[in-house]
Amino acid sequence: MHGADPRLVLGLHRSRHHRDILTAALDLGVTALDTAAPYLGFRSHTVLSETAADLLPKFTLSTKVGFFPRAGGAEHSLDPVRLRLAVERAARELGREPDTVLLHNPERSLAGLSTADGHTLLGNACTALADAARDGLCRAWGVTSWDTRTLSMVQVDDLPSPDVLMVRAGFLVGIDLLDATTVLSTAWQPDETWGMSPFRGGHRKVWEEFDPRPFLRPHHGDLSRIQAAFRTAFHLPSTSAMAVGTNDPGHLAQLVQALGAEVDTAAVSQYLRALHSEPGDQGLWCSGGSFRGS
Repeated sequence: MHGADPRLVLGLHRSRHHRDILTAALDLGVTALDTAAPYLGFRSHTVLSETAADLLPKFTLSTKVGFFPRAGGAEHSLDPVRLRLAVERAARELGREPDTVLLHNPERSLAGLSTADGHTLLGNACTALADAARDGLCRAWGVTSWDTRTLSMVQVDDLPSPDVLMVRAGFLVGIDLLDATTVLSTAWQPDETWGMSPFRGGHRKVWEEFDPRPFLRPHHGDLSRIQAAFRTAFHLPSTSAMAVGTNDPGHLAQLVQALGAEVDTAAVSQYLRALHSEPGDQGLWCSGGSFRGS
C-alpha cells in the first residue's frame, strides 16, 4: 500500500468503469475519483453505484452537472432549476452525496452572449450550486472549464466564488488559454485549482519528440517522458490536484510514482516567457526535442 496522495484524481471520462481500476487506485493510495453526469452515456453514476457501492465511501467523489440527455445526444443548460434537480439526481444515483459538484463547461452556454447576459446566466448557475452545497447536497461546489477564455471575459469577481476550479493543464495547453485561466483564477480566487487532461487524450508522438524531464529538479532520468509531463503539468497552470483518466493500473502506478519528483519552477517560468514571445504556439520544442527558450 502507498500513502494516500490527494494530488492525483482518477478521472472516469474515458473509463470503462470496471471495478479493477477502482481497487487498483485504492491500493496505490489514490482516493479521489472524478466523474460526470453524461459520462458512459449518462450512466456513470448508476453504474458506479451498481458495481462499486462498497468502494465509493473510500473515495472523495466529484461529479459534474450541466449536460442533459436529449434525443440523439446531449444538450447543455445553465438553467438553475435543471442544475438543482441534476445535483439531487446525482446523489440518488450514486447512493451518496458527492463531495464536490462542478458546473460542467459553462462556456458552452455562454458563447455568443453579451458580457452582461453571460454574467447573469453564469451568476444564476453558480448560485444554484452554491445553494446546493449550503443545503447539504454536496460538501463543496465548483466550476470545470475546458476553455476558460469565454469565462475570463465575463466579470466574475462579484459572483459566488467556487471552492474548486478545474481547468486544462500541461504542455499541450496554449499560452492564450493559460493566460485566460490566470485571469479567471485571479478574479475568482477559488479555494483550490485542479488540473485535467494533461495528455489531452493521447498525443504520444509529442513525447517522442519532446523530452520534458529537464523540467524536473534534479533531472530524473529514471522517470519516463510521460511521467515528467504529468508532474510538470501541476505548474501549467499552478494546481493542487490533477485528474487523469486511465483503464491501466500500470499507468496509474507510474503517475503515482511521478508525484515524488520535484519540478524546476525556474524552468517552467522560462518556458512561459518563451510561449509569450511566440503567441499562438501550443508549446516550444526544437527538432532535437529540447526546450527552446530565452
